[in-house]
Amino acid sequence: MKIAIGSDHAGFEYKEVLKDFLSDYEIEDFGTHSLDSVDYPDFAHPVASAVEGGDFKYGILLCGSANGVAITANKHQHIRAGLCWENEIASLVRKHNDANVLCIPARFVSEELAKEITTTFLNTEFEGGRHQHRVEKISC
Repeated sequence: MKIAIGSDHAGFEYKEVLKDFLSDYEIEDFGTHSLDSVDYPDFAHPVASAVEGGDFKYGILLCGSANGVAITANKHQHIRAGLCWENEIASLVRKHNDANVLCIPARFVSEELAKEITTTFLNTEFEGGRHQHRVEKISC
């Protein structure tokens, strides 16, 4: 499975942790590559475009609150980015919303929880059924 990953400076350290944690997957890092202050859209847009274009099954974005990267990624027509701060939410955004980009708030979860959320997101299938027609109504 191919996964696109990106972060701003606030999510950089967790991004590096997740890249190591996900060593069994094919990961492409869209930056940032340091703790220097950067603008989150510069990394969220390329990750979202890579997923939207079909080159990657999922994207993972990290920033301080994850709101900035989620808002940015969701500007893309075929992206469903979910802000997840606990496992149950990660499960639900996959089961009910068929989310294809995981957004993690690095300032509000531990590294261990970020790993658990990521595992849950990547291993949970979309339920379809009654949720399918709802998901089809999301794109403008």
